[in-house]
Amino acid sequence: MGGNPALGVLFHWLGGFASASFYVPYKRIKLWSWEVFWLTGGVFSWAIAPWLFASLRTENLLGVLGATPAATLFWCWFWGLMWGFGGLTFGLTMRYLGLSLGMAVALGLTTVIGTMGPPIFHGTLGEIATRTSGQLTLLGIAITLAGIVVVARAGSAKDKELGAQASEGVAEFNLRKGLLIAVFSGVMSGCFAWGLDAGQPIRDLTLAAGTDPLSQGLPVLCVVLAGGLTTNAIWCALLIRRNRSFGQFFGASADPAEGRRAPLLVNYLLAALGGTLWYFQFFFYTMGESQMGRYGFSSWTLHMASIILFSTLWGFALREWKGASSRTRTMVWTGIGLLVGATVVIGIGNMIEAHVAL
Repeated sequence: MGGNPALGVLFHWLGGFASASFYVPYKRIKLWSWEVFWLTGGVFSWAIAPWLFASLRTENLLGVLGATPAATLFWCWFWGLMWGFGGLTFGLTMRYLGLSLGMAVALGLTTVIGTMGPPIFHGTLGEIATRTSGQLTLLGIAITLAGIVVVARAGSAKDKELGAQASEGVAEFNLRKGLLIAVFSGVMSGCFAWGLDAGQPIRDLTLAAGTDPLSQGLPVLCVVLAGGLTTNAIWCALLIRRNRSFGQFFGASADPAEGRRAPLLVNYLLAALGGTLWYFQFFFYTMGESQMGRYGFSSWTLHMASIILFSTLWGFALREWKGASSRTRTMVWTGIGLLVGATVVIGIGNMIEAHVAL
């Protein structure tokens, strides 16, 4: 299995930047409830964009999916469904554990489950650990986990210094409940990597149809994201019914007291932009994974590291760290340094393996 790991790391960084940026347009949506803009953007994230870009960049998309074994389609969809539960419960993790502990537990588990699950399942982890290239890759994964913990602790310290220590996450602190939810969220969020792994037969059929290897993972996203759409659509529909917010799709305001209608065209355009940006994280992820060769499983670690890296940098750009102490800033830059260093170490490990394969 060849590839260009350096190019793969670049694609993963592009995907991480897209993931870290998608919520910026959402924050400009006005007079829509969360469930309305989340579902509207999600239609673009999980349905329109995957099928559009897979149709444009792959050969015979419908024929490939039609020839895919039903079991493969089911497992791709199922793991996407499970991943949806992880995303929906991530907010509860922050609520009951706070930023530092919540992020460290949930994102740490997501990284470990999503990265280590496939090689453990396929029985290749032992072989990987005996090779210098594999040991470097595993070291990079460990450095990523350390970086996640440091960034999470810096975020918690920043909130305390800026007077946010009385937030819901602290006021409703519940270690037992929070840890249970964090474990659930972390494990479920890592299921996305399992869905991509289950889609190997789809990639094989896509390549056989004449698709460029760089785009071989795009048809898999159509199926996995359909599972995510299922979970999120059901949850949003329940919230829309409970909150009676369906009229917002047609201009009703989430705050009738304001006496004005929601700006429909602007809201739909912003939701479309945010949703498409969200999809691009996995558009580039599949391209990066296609270049990682034998150690494609490390793609999930690169994905998580780049998301946290660029999310933190966005925080600086939006002046969220203004007023934080120099100690806290040093801590967050240390975490960023660990994440950048981890991607370099993982990239080197993959490049060594690619060289050996040649």
